[in-house]
Amino acid sequence: MSGRVALVGAGPGDPELLTLGAVRALRAADVLLYDALVSDAVLAFAAPTCERVYVGKRGGDHTMSQREIETLMTSKAREGKFVVRLKGGDPFVFGRGGEEALALAAASVPFEIVPGVTSAIAVPAYAGIPVTRRGLASSFIVATGHEDSQKAESGIDWTRLAGASETLVFLMGLDTLDTIAARLLAAGLDPATPAAVIADGTRPTQRSVVATVATVAQQARTAELRAPAVLVVGKVAALRERLQWYDRGALFGKRVLITRPQREASHFARLLLSAGMEPIVAPTIEIGPPDDVGPARRAVEEAAQYAWIVFLSCYGVDAFFDYLRERGKDVRALGPAKVAAIGAKTAQRLRDAGLTADIASGRSTSEDVARDLLARTAPGDRVLVYAAQEGRDVVRSVLEKNGRRPVAVAAYKTAFASDPEFASKVARADVLTFTSASTVRGFAGLLGGNAAAVRAACGKIVACIGPVTALEAAGIGLHVDATPQEFTAEGMLAALETCLAAPA
Repeated sequence: MSGRVALVGAGPGDPELLTLGAVRALRAADVLLYDALVSDAVLAFAAPTCERVYVGKRGGDHTMSQREIETLMTSKAREGKFVVRLKGGDPFVFGRGGEEALALAAASVPFEIVPGVTSAIAVPAYAGIPVTRRGLASSFIVATGHEDSQKAESGIDWTRLAGASETLVFLMGLDTLDTIAARLLAAGLDPATPAAVIADGTRPTQRSVVATVATVAQQARTAELRAPAVLVVGKVAALRERLQWYDRGALFGKRVLITRPQREASHFARLLLSAGMEPIVAPTIEIGPPDDVGPARRAVEEAAQYAWIVFLSCYGVDAFFDYLRERGKDVRALGPAKVAAIGAKTAQRLRDAGLTADIASGRSTSEDVARDLLARTAPGDRVLVYAAQEGRDVVRSVLEKNGRRPVAVAAYKTAFASDPEFASKVARADVLTFTSASTVRGFAGLLGGNAAAVRAACGKIVACIGPVTALEAAGIGLHVDATPQEFTAEGMLAALETCLAAPA
């Protein structure tokens, strides 16, 4: 048997808290068995070909029994596959990882343990609560807030906890806050002891309340906090007022709709998450081959015959080099041809393919590139324009009018995506982002027309990556609130920060 299993801790939710070992395992996984609390941003590290199986347990609703999960792990490994059992937090901290490791050992299945950042430490930290602090707490105790219902009595020594000077951290205890507080008070804990509940910790949906152990359960109900949540009891809980750092600022908690294709959404989504925003990936377009792939393939074969090759998007770069690799060739096939790229992302995609653009600018539009090309070419020069089937014809038109010999080739085609939940995703969003004119058209198409798109965008921030996209948005009736100085994901984030921080 060549298969094996990795019991991997996914941390509490923020993908930036994944360990290098966890990322390595996710990228190599053939099969991924994941829990309810694992975020989509963490799952995105697995390869598209990875088999994903949800085995979560939440609110008493168990997709599979523990025995079934252990059997599935074993059987997949015996098929020769690398199985990643992905668990929220750390697999050995109330994650039943010990049980699963014992089951694998009993079945003689090779396994490894990849520890994760436990929510017992990370979630309070994201709320501005250190679990230890000199003079307040020199140690901390982690306890479950959700004991086995089959036990005749509690396995927790409440008298010891109530008399301790340590910080007390309870995991999975939102539904039992009243019971936890009552037992601590009955055991002698001072009712005025500070306490905090942090729900959805380390995520853009994080919410917290700080109270006393006597009032924290009622405060959590009033705030309508939802699981998962961590309860912290001890003097350190009061430090949140001074140390709050994550869940603050104009960007925190804002929900941002990303309309670009799925493949291109991950980088922007990670940027949003790092800024405390919640990405909603809802592609409005899909990228596919043009109706006739012949001209695009021939253009690649004849690449060395052109003076310049112009890429108007990263999708054109992908198509060009896909065709090139199919022929068993590399960048040497371009010969003496020079290369121009619109936008920083397109230029980066060329660098990833081993080619540095001779003309590239983060602020480039078709008009900019056309002007630059006129300055760098001579009448009669052949220029290949590798673009979308339905794209703008600006570059070809300008070159042709000035005596160059442009050849515009449809490298790929954009089509509206299909998503039955698209309208509900738009309704949840606070911010709508568009990265091309086609994403704007797709947005309107998926919602049933321009009028419906305008209604759906009412009351939301609309951000467009550049003037062409903004013009398209305005053309269908949207009010554009933000356009970045630099036409990149980073520029878009900066523009959103400026827009959201501005006085109403």
